[in-house]
Amino acid sequence: MSDRGLNTVSFAGHVATSSQFKNLYAEGMGLVEETASYLDGPGRQAAKVLPRMASVLYAAESMRLTTRLMQMASWLLLQRAVNNGEMTRDQVLSEKSKVRLDGFNVDRAAPGWNELPEAFRDLIERSLRLQNRVALLDREMYRPQDVQTFVPDNQNSVQAQINLLQTAFGNN
Repeated sequence: MSDRGLNTVSFAGHVATSSQFKNLYAEGMGLVEETASYLDGPGRQAAKVLPRMASVLYAAESMRLTTRLMQMASWLLLQRAVNNGEMTRDQVLSEKSKVRLDGFNVDRAAPGWNELPEAFRDLIERSLRLQNRVALLDREMYRPQDVQTFVPDNQNSVQAQINLLQTAFGNN
């Protein structure tokens, strides 16, 4: 009898309550603050002197960037709430459905991309890397249970293979 899969350990579940999550949370919230500070200060000044195409792209990308960061911050706050016992997993699942962790990608080949301020492009790249990490953790933590379920066949796997070979070659 195979018990493979019945006693699996969810590493993602452990990560979500570990110091790794605390670091991810701090990194995410820090990036939100850093981006807000940049967009309100140096970014605003830099945007004023951009050529027209780059200026339009800057406006669009700054909206995508802030949306991406707000979605990730929402997810991080929800996960922190469940970790702290402030919300149940079911409550988080209900609220989490409103959070979007995919999309909001960038077109680095768009006209004006290379004219965007380097600090701005760096914030975008860092936010995309963070988005990928959060989305991966989300998929691992909240994937449907049926994906994780294993139904044992109550049969010796070696004997089952021998039976298949005998059936295939007619050596009963």
